[in-house]
Amino acid sequence: MVCDEDLKKVSKPDMVEQGVHHYSEEKSYFWPDNPSVRKQLEWFQDQKLALMIHWGLYCQLGMVASWALSDEDAEWSRHQVNWTDDGDTFKRQYFSLNRSFNPVRFQPEEWAQMAADCGFRYLILTTKHHDGFCLWDTAYTDYKVTSVECPFHSHKHADIVKAMFEAFREKGLGIGAYFSKADWHCRDYWNPELGKGRPSHRGPSYDPAKYPDMWKRFTDYTKNQVLELCRNYGKIDILWFDAGWVCAQSGQDIDLGGIVEEVRKLQPWVLSVDRTIGGPYENYVTPEMCVPEQPLGIPWESCLTLGTDFTYEYGDHYKSPRELVNLLVNIVAKGGNLALNVSPQPDGRIPVDAMDSLRGLGHWLKTHGEAIYGTRVCKPYQLSNLAFTQTKDAVYAIRLYPAAQESVESRIFLPYSGKISNVSMLGSDEKVTFENSEGGITVKVPDGYRQGSAPIAIVFKLQKADC
Repeated sequence: MVCDEDLKKVSKPDMVEQGVHHYSEEKSYFWPDNPSVRKQLEWFQDQKLALMIHWGLYCQLGMVASWALSDEDAEWSRHQVNWTDDGDTFKRQYFSLNRSFNPVRFQPEEWAQMAADCGFRYLILTTKHHDGFCLWDTAYTDYKVTSVECPFHSHKHADIVKAMFEAFREKGLGIGAYFSKADWHCRDYWNPELGKGRPSHRGPSYDPAKYPDMWKRFTDYTKNQVLELCRNYGKIDILWFDAGWVCAQSGQDIDLGGIVEEVRKLQPWVLSVDRTIGGPYENYVTPEMCVPEQPLGIPWESCLTLGTDFTYEYGDHYKSPRELVNLLVNIVAKGGNLALNVSPQPDGRIPVDAMDSLRGLGHWLKTHGEAIYGTRVCKPYQLSNLAFTQTKDAVYAIRLYPAAQESVESRIFLPYSGKISNVSMLGSDEKVTFENSEGGITVKVPDGYRQGSAPIAIVFKLQKADC
């Protein structure tokens, strides 16, 4: 149990700047006492790579997810809204997009196969973003993908959450449910009458302390939806709660701790990620659109994008396989996981260019994944383009080549001072010779790696001498 004094030590949620959430500090982290949750954290730290999917009404417009609905955030979020200057008109148009949402080319098995082939180990899917549109057949609102108002409701995979969760489980991948604690469509959060004549902002349109009955209806609504997902949608590994401004410290207490404890009566292992809040229900922290400069010493996951933003954009440009490997290695060497976001086209398909990039990442992982999955940090972590990870038996030294034009050295110094008995290379049968040097070892790179353009990265496996 966590006492009141402990909770007082938790820092206030960080601000959101242009839709990007800052992450909690290490000092606000609570290691969970629950044995099932601790075991699940070990599982989480083994996985390393998540496929994050932001999918919602915003994908039809090819614009920022939900945020343009907030007048307070209009300056940065409405740069793609170039057909009207009237915020009320835009909001009416946006909220009616449920009547045209029809991704008929959605094939969940294809998404799951892609994820498995490309090296992903778990899914994080938006069940509901801030706009309140639900991708599952919830009993608590008609603003959902299975409503008769939504043309997709008659599709065999209309319950997108169910279809995705089942397909990904079939491939052995973990399941994470993204859930926004805010709901800008719910009248008990954004009340049209109470908000009339005032600009909308990300918080409720009223003071919850002045309207306790309304706020109680909203907290019950939130609890019911979360429990519904956990009762009716199979094994869930992670509940990924967004909208950090919805918290007790800002006067928006939804008793998330009580909700999570109810969930754990159903699924005791579930990790709770109450983003930016710190404390006992943020079981791992989530740097957004950034990578910490140093290892954090606690479980963490950077959520980053394959393209420009956390949504589908027409004509988007996607990171190359080389960029993705460099990004993943940078994160894993510091003890983190990468949640890599890609969003579907309006027709429900994975964008072709995005698929090409992900296949390149998967190709590298098929050969070198031993240095990624199930590893932990190893000093000196990362020095320029040289990174280290380790398991109980071995240390992996990863030499990154950010540009194909680089030349591959004939000899590489590896600043690892532990005792080793043998050096090999992942994906190669060629013998690797090495010699002890001050502060580490120097390895000879096989000639085959020094021909043509530089590989994305090469990995030396250092067998620990006492294993």
